[in-house]
This record gives sequence, C-alpha cells and structure tokens, in this order.
Amino acid sequence: MFRKRYRQQIPELNTTSTADISFMLLIFFLVTSSMDTDKGLLRQMPPPPLDHEQPVDINKDLVMRVALDADGQLTCDGKTVSVRQLTDEVRTLAQVNRTGHVVSLQVDRQATYEAYFEMQNAIVGAYHALREQYARERYGRSYGLCTADEKAAVNAYYPQRISEAPTTDASSDGQKGGRV
Repeated sequence: MFRKRYRQQIPELNTTSTADISFMLLIFFLVTSSMDTDKGLLRQMPPPPLDHEQPVDINKDLVMRVALDADGQLTCDGKTVSVRQLTDEVRTLAQVNRTGHVVSLQVDRQATYEAYFEMQNAIVGAYHALREQYARERYGRSYGLCTADEKAAVNAYYPQRISEAPTTDASSDGQKGGRV
C-alpha cells in the first residue's frame, strides 16, 4: 500500500579549491593588466627662496607671453599662432637664450582641458626636441638612453622655464569656476 519513497540523493560538489582558483585568477589578471599612470603634467616646483636671496629681475624681451582664450585660440606675444607654430616659437626662444628666457602662460577659465593640454604638450615638445638634439650631439645617443647624470647636464643646458599666471575669466558676469 504505502510505498516507501526513496529520496534520490544528489552528490555534492567539492568546492574546496574554487576559492583558491578564483583568487589565483584574480592575482593573474591584476599582475598582467596594465594601468596607465602616465597622465598629467610632470612639473618640478622650484625650491623655496632662501632668506638672503633677492628676486631676480627678468628682461622683458626674453619673456614669451602665451595666452589661451575661452575659444581655444592660442596667442604668442599678441599674435595668433597654431600649436605647431607655438612649438617653433618656444624652440627658437630657448635656443637663442638658453637660461634667461621665460615662457609665461595665461589661460582663460573657460578654456577646455584639451586645448590646455595641447598648449602644454607643444611647449614641452619644444624643450624635448632641443634636449634630444643636444644629447645626440653631446653624448651620441638619444636623451632617453642617457644616464641620470647626462640627463641632468642636458636639463641644465636647456632648462624648462615656464611660468603660469593665475587663470582669467573672460565672461562679463565674473563667475568663478570653469573647465581649467
């Protein structure tokens, strides 16, 4: 009459090593994945002035004034230039007077990050080209292949002299904030 019900037992899976395997896969992907850390601008702040140091007057003729307006337009000493022309202008200024020149930057608050970084890349690219050329002439190899002492000597020969003025706001309402 009554039949005995036999419950079918399902065999259990052995999950002991599952956590180990997943942990090993996690470590593998963390080690083999690349993370871009080359973003941003590499700048070294000047050391604070010593108590006995006096401010140095800079010859106004050796100051290149670069401005970036809200529309992304570059001007160099009052004339409109392209990014390529800016690179050439900075390179010429640094070649003519290696240690006495200054590139003064003025950026509008409404300028985009893309335009700002294009301007920065153009300026840094000019210094890089000069340093590369000097390293090849002086040491017979690329700047990237030079030793730390050689790089320091090249950097001292063509110092990167950039001064950033506070940002301006071209809008008439004087709103604070912006994209740069």
